[in-house]
Amino acid sequence: MATAGKDLSHYDKDSLPDASKMRIGLVVSEWNDDITENLYKGAVETLIDCGLNKEAIHRYDVPGSFELIYGCRKMQESTFSVPGKRQKRALDAVIAIGSVIRGETAHFDFVCQGVTSGIKDLNLNKTRIPVIFCVLTDDTHAQSVARSGGIHGNKGSEAAIAAIKMAALKVS
Repeated sequence: MATAGKDLSHYDKDSLPDASKMRIGLVVSEWNDDITENLYKGAVETLIDCGLNKEAIHRYDVPGSFELIYGCRKMQESTFSVPGKRQKRALDAVIAIGSVIRGETAHFDFVCQGVTSGIKDLNLNKTRIPVIFCVLTDDTHAQSVARSGGIHGNKGSEAAIAAIKMAALKVS
């Protein structure tokens, strides 16, 4: 398994770009919300730890992982108020947070493929705002728990670091 022996929450703050002026959006699936809320918390805690102001973090909720694509696109197209100023501006990156757990039908495969392809397409669109893939695709609920703050750390934290790095790459 790819996460065996790896802590998804580990990062070296000193090696990261300055995130203090960044604005990050998070689109969170309500399906498997015990998992997605933990992923969200891990991402937010990491973003704040890395210097983002809490007001620079924006959230949209969507019903399920398949709807993450539309939610992320809407977030890419939106502008948000800048605290203490009258202006609005676009985000620097968006994180798609979801959890798909294998069931007894092929539904898992269709959702996983659709979400993966949709997020890829968003990264190629004209907004040039990177979308980070933080969608767990596990066989069991226990595997999802292990990756959302359990024994393997928190994939939300890893996604937050990816968002900071991609946002910095976007402006360079």
